[in-house]
Amino acid sequence: MRRLELSVAEPELSVDFFAGVLGWTVIAETGGSFTGWVGDRLVAQVVAGQQGWRVFFDGDEPRELVGNSSVDSGRVLHGPWAPAPRDGEPCWVELMTGEPDDEYWARELGWEAESGAAEGFVLFTSARHGDVRRVAGRLRTDRAEGWQVYFAVGDVGEACRRVSELDGRVLVEPTTVPTGLVASVEGPHGGACVLLEQPKGWGGTWSVQ
Repeated sequence: MRRLELSVAEPELSVDFFAGVLGWTVIAETGGSFTGWVGDRLVAQVVAGQQGWRVFFDGDEPRELVGNSSVDSGRVLHGPWAPAPRDGEPCWVELMTGEPDDEYWARELGWEAESGAAEGFVLFTSARHGDVRRVAGRLRTDRAEGWQVYFAVGDVGEACRRVSELDGRVLVEPTTVPTGLVASVEGPHGGACVLLEQPKGWGGTWSVQ
């Protein structure tokens, strides 16, 4: 994965929220957008809009994809072939959809689908950079559409406390799932995401199975 983009009504307030929860270093960019960094790695660009999270995958030809995602060329910053995720960095993504089309992702990105831990869930794998690795999940659901983004944290309980202190919402309290210990949270201006405690690699538990 190359990077993330968060499109929300209040970019500055939103990036400040995530900086408080995830420890990002924030840089104001031209045009009213902001970028969040962990060390020298770009985590996300936060822009004005209403689209939520957009995921940029790496590829040779930049183009738009379905599900609020895109292909972008350049250095891969995150994912199964990048260095292990540090606190505050993305550590997994899952496509939430009511009408799965796994063949689309095979055509566009060369992914293969393997059965996951539950009915309606698959793991996408890729050999783009060498050996086959798990790159993303896909869940059949009627609750939401688009990409669900996971961020690494050292202590999910402490991160949830910071979410509440910064006027965000804890949508799902810390619970153990096949990926690891997670919680679902949302900022006061949008940007719902999942926090994953101390993932061993991209995808948490999925990276070592």
